Amino acid sequence: MKDFKNKVAAITGAASGMGRTLALDLASRGCHLALSDVNEAGLAETAAMAGKLGVRVTTARLDVAKREAMFAWADQVVADHGKVNLIFNNAGVALGAFVETVKPEDFQWIMGINFWGVVWGTQAFLPHIKKAGEGHVINTSSLFGLLASPTQGTYNASKFAVRGFTEALRQELDLEKCGVSATCVHPGGIRTNIARDARMDGSLNAKTGADAEAARSRFDKALNVTTAESAARQILRAVARNQRRVLVGPDAKILDLMVRLFGSWYQPVSAFVARKIMVG
Repeated sequence: MKDFKNKVAAITGAASGMGRTLALDLASRGCHLALSDVNEAGLAETAAMAGKLGVRVTTARLDVAKREAMFAWADQVVADHGKVNLIFNNAGVALGAFVETVKPEDFQWIMGINFWGVVWGTQAFLPHIKKAGEGHVINTSSLFGLLASPTQGTYNASKFAVRGFTEALRQELDLEKCGVSATCVHPGGIRTNIARDARMDGSLNAKTGADAEAARSRFDKALNVTTAESAARQILRAVARNQRRVLVGPDAKILDLMVRLFGSWYQPVSAFVARKIMVG
């Protein structure tokens, strides 16, 4: 898909961050939008901003972890817009916790949004996109879908799962030759609210001596590498070029290269950097 004009894109997590900048960038290219999020106030702001660019915008409050709600939204998008060409499974959350002591409800929460939200979004929208005759599935993994980091085991699990799921999906679409493709997105540090809004387990303090709020602040600064606007441009360029994978930001590219060069020996380096960020 080289031209987004008069296409219809559905975006989850559109109230802020990359979801919002993707919406605004697409709107500036003449793409109509179906936006969703659990944050209704932020969602309304995104919709108002995008609507000023002359495209049709619809919104829905949506918990992506709920399968039935996702399928109902996909049907509603087609009812409202007549078709859908792109689904950006972008909604995501973060959790800092040790694997040994992570609370089951926290693990289920992050997997529900980061992984099952991607699965349900793909399954709900793909038949409609195929019916439109051309389109793309864009699933957001992470730099942490390429390498692991201590205290990020649950986040790693969700994002590695998105990577495997999307790479298998892309190959299946290649086999079908149905006019639909898929791209897996691996952002590095993006200037969004994900670190500030992350859940931080009490085990971080007990096991490392780190202050959870101070660690959150340091992680937020470490992630302040690429603007959300730049990330959106890189993602849409990758979609237009039909790339299988897009590494967003210089940190994603550098660390991906480190993993390729050093194999599992990247892990001591990752652990050292993570401790510096956590403890200071």
